[in-house]
Amino acid sequence: MKRVKVSNNVIRRMPRYLRKLGELEKNGINRISSFELGKQLGLTPSQIRQDFSCFGEFGQQGYGYNVPALREQVGSILGTDRGFSAILVGVGNIGHALMDNFCFSEWGFKLTHAFDINPELFDTCFNGVPISSMDDIVEYVKENKVDVAVLTVPSTAAIPVANFLIENGVEAIWNFTNQELVEPNSPTIVENIHFSDSLLSLSYYISERNDEKAARAARLEKQN
Repeated sequence: MKRVKVSNNVIRRMPRYLRKLGELEKNGINRISSFELGKQLGLTPSQIRQDFSCFGEFGQQGYGYNVPALREQVGSILGTDRGFSAILVGVGNIGHALMDNFCFSEWGFKLTHAFDINPELFDTCFNGVPISSMDDIVEYVKENKVDVAVLTVPSTAAIPVANFLIENGVEAIWNFTNQELVEPNSPTIVENIHFSDSLLSLSYYISERNDEKAARAARLEKQN
């Protein structure tokens, strides 16, 4: 597999391919064409072939793609086979929901520890993940390699906690705080998650559709 600099748009599509290929494999489908894969994902066959060509040649002309093999290759591209470690910082509503409902291991991450300021949570476990005081995070990060910190603290605490994580060599931050973290000169990779983004995208598309309907109705009324 070649590893070259690829566009952010291509990277954002790779998890979609992984999910779809996993779904196909579970349904017993072992072979698929770029046409059919594109149809199921709302993409063109040429777009799919171009995306995969950034990393190598995975299909065969006249055959298409071997689903299990392609799923394994896409997973490897995304690093799901590297055994990355993660900690969760902030066991509030969002943090608790992630620990309860999101399967980190399915995507190649081991959630090793969680931290919070609530004394009632100290020295407890949730779904096999130990929870400690925020006071213990300093020692933990220094003694353990942390690839990703899942940040679910209140937005007011986001920047100081993120600064601490960055200063102590955490590779990446998955940020759910609704506080935009931008560290252009930092070695730490930051992925800002805003739940409102998807909802506002829906709002745009609904508005666009309603405007088109209104425009058509106005044209018909004018013709009559």
